[in-house]
Amino acid sequence: MLIIPEVEIWNFNLRHLRAAVAIGRSGSISAAAQGIHISQPAITQGIAKLEAQLGQPLFERRTDGMIPTEAGKLFFPRIEAALAQIASPRVTMTQLRALVAVARAGSYSEASAMTGLAQPSLHRAVGDLTVALKRKLVERRGKGVALTEQGRRTARRFRLARAELEAGLSELTALLGRETGQITVGAMPLSRARILPAAVAAFHRSHPDIKINIVEGAFHELIEPLRDGDIDLMIGALRDPSPGPDIRQQPLFEDRPVVIGRKDHPAANHEASLETLAQFPWIIPAAGTPLRDGWRHMFEARSIPLPEVPIECGSVITIRQILIESDFLTLLSPDQVAVELEAGWLAKIAEIPKGFIRNIGMTTRTDWRPTAMQASFVALLEPLSKSA
Repeated sequence: MLIIPEVEIWNFNLRHLRAAVAIGRSGSISAAAQGIHISQPAITQGIAKLEAQLGQPLFERRTDGMIPTEAGKLFFPRIEAALAQIASPRVTMTQLRALVAVARAGSYSEASAMTGLAQPSLHRAVGDLTVALKRKLVERRGKGVALTEQGRRTARRFRLARAELEAGLSELTALLGRETGQITVGAMPLSRARILPAAVAAFHRSHPDIKINIVEGAFHELIEPLRDGDIDLMIGALRDPSPGPDIRQQPLFEDRPVVIGRKDHPAANHEASLETLAQFPWIIPAAGTPLRDGWRHMFEARSIPLPEVPIECGSVITIRQILIESDFLTLLSPDQVAVELEAGWLAKIAEIPKGFIRNIGMTTRTDWRPTAMQASFVALLEPLSKSA
């Protein structure tokens, strides 16, 4: 029986990873040794240890050189991407782990509890990293620490390096015949109504061993974790303009919200004009969201003064309960309150102007390269979106 080792990226030696990539480029240990200034015996030992950790060879040893195996061809681009994020041969894996942990925990004591590493070791690793990179990374804030601007940029790059190596490990394990890893999806409100649950259910049927982690939140809560590599992709309303050149948005379908209120709302059961709807209080997400922008434009295009918005909220569960117990109105996709509409707790009060649509889609980092398993999940979204 094939024994597949359990590997954590923190057990890797970055020098060994650099050596593997150098051999893959040059085809020989001697050329790699000259290129990265490490002795041939040290490289030989390092590659042997790395292959033992992975449980499979990265090279085919031949008389004419070292040829990457299928595992090497998969893993080396991930290593190169990780090293490009780290951007310094002086960084060690211990230092990378320490900064990522302190950035996440906000203190050395919490980072120690989270990783199991001793506080003095974390202090020393971050201090050595500061010297190696010649930049101040953290500063004390009361009982905790905070990252400097340079520290935040460095921590982000380190997290992206970690994500690349974890993706590489997932691909190597799949090569040995066992799927591992996880997909982390940022779920904005509309995605939770139909398309995401359907995609998750379909994916789990075909990939039962893959963990799916769904992180719910608004766009502004999810975009930075996406940039950090903590989230693989986001599904929900797309932004116009785009959040930046590092972000890629892929439309999946168009959604046209409707005006929703309680079943016996005063504006129900007849064609209410926008002027009439403007007389009632509204509950709408905060400024800057596509729904709020469209809601504002809907009234401004008719030169109607904006209604009062005493409550700003993006939680469908909270909005639903407020609507049931008041004369508030809101804009929602019928899919988001399908159960409430069918039960008769809420009602569709009015259609909105035809020009008001939201583009719903997938948001990823521009440089994100999904694993085969992640690509399978993404491939499920397009056909499901056509039926949304």
